[in-house]
Amino acid sequence: MIKTAYIETPIGIAAIVGGKSGITKISITQDTPETPSSEIPDFLKKAVTQLQEYFEGSRNTFDIELNPSGTDFQRKVWSELSKIPYGKTVSYLDIAKRLGDPKTIRAAATANGKNPLWVVIPCHRVIGSDGSLTGYAGGLWRKKWLLAHESPAKQQSLF
Repeated sequence: MIKTAYIETPIGIAAIVGGKSGITKISITQDTPETPSSEIPDFLKKAVTQLQEYFEGSRNTFDIELNPSGTDFQRKVWSELSKIPYGKTVSYLDIAKRLGDPKTIRAAATANGKNPLWVVIPCHRVIGSDGSLTGYAGGLWRKKWLLAHESPAKQQSLF
């Protein structure tokens, strides 16, 4: 049985989808805003708690059972994304090279864009080779927010 829980984050409502075999999808709701769930199914509670801790700044790694659906190539890309340390970034070319073939850069970027596990598989940590913030399904402003959230050097407000 697959269930969905909605939680509030600083950058929108997140949907966590999964069952007893693991979390299949985490996404930011954009077109159809939901309200946070009043009840969370037991098998989603660990993911909800860990995402809340991430956004509170007390967690920088995740330890939840994942069960994303994807091709073998996509799974390889997502595995490489999962190795990017908190607070660090790599380029799409870096990911392609880690996969053993720099020519797969476009395919790696496409697989990155199909990442079904928002934040947990940190596709937001992948940037252009020139350091630019490129493509992000959740919107570039969210990518920028997530990278700033993970940055060891926090920007202080003067006002």
